[in-house]
Amino acid sequence: MGRTTSTVWDPAQYGAFGGERGRAFRDLVGRLTGPPPSRVADLGCGSGELTATLAARWPDAVIDALDGSPEMIAEARAHEIPGRLAFRVGDVVTWRPDGPLDLIVSNAVLHWVPEHHGLLVRWADALNPGGRLAFQVPGNFGAPSHVLLRDLCRSERWRDTLGQFALEPPVLGPAGYLDLLSRPGFAVDAWETTYMQVLQGEDPVLEWVKGTTLRPVLSALGPDETDEFLAEYRDVLRRAYPTAPYGTVFPFRRVFVIATRAEG
Repeated sequence: MGRTTSTVWDPAQYGAFGGERGRAFRDLVGRLTGPPPSRVADLGCGSGELTATLAARWPDAVIDALDGSPEMIAEARAHEIPGRLAFRVGDVVTWRPDGPLDLIVSNAVLHWVPEHHGLLVRWADALNPGGRLAFQVPGNFGAPSHVLLRDLCRSERWRDTLGQFALEPPVLGPAGYLDLLSRPGFAVDAWETTYMQVLQGEDPVLEWVKGTTLRPVLSALGPDETDEFLAEYRDVLRRAYPTAPYGTVFPFRRVFVIATRAEG
């Protein structure tokens, strides 16, 4: 969501599992201790509900929030606070702050940005001494939901239309991000968590990925192709994620990083 692309994002579809998606954000910012920040940027803010919790936590902070999706920002503007919290459409790759920041937050965005390794170092350089860069990225690209999707995109039926979506995003593990940001001198806290999510409803894993991973894929298909593709993908997901009496278990690994710039 952090980049401006031809993909159309659906806030309602994305928000269908808002509790599960928001848990990682809460776990990330829950690890932020120390003095409250004065200037904050939330890069890839989505529909704004989670950004609003930052404004509630730090009532004296000025927060600049952006996202590449006009649909998401239209929803987010309901959470604006004049002079304190502003939302705007923008690309995280071309974003530049208008001055040093105390905190940069980026939640579930960087896996959409192939060049994000260098981007992280540039963002960290925009911090005040003692400032922090806190981000979270999905680390589940080896899960059946994503492996099966890549296999389908590179299949004979779909490779001419969807082959470009068969690549694995360039997401590192905790050790990779620790090395990347420790080398320039930042103190890095990096970890991972696998959430054993129990989803409810019919074909809930398909409904989950329709809100995120499938958005660019479906944007490349016409209506008849969309129905055909979703039917094929639905069948393999049902086999990979069978339904139990209590729901459908959808394990989800996430990678977390907090990098702090040295004082002075």
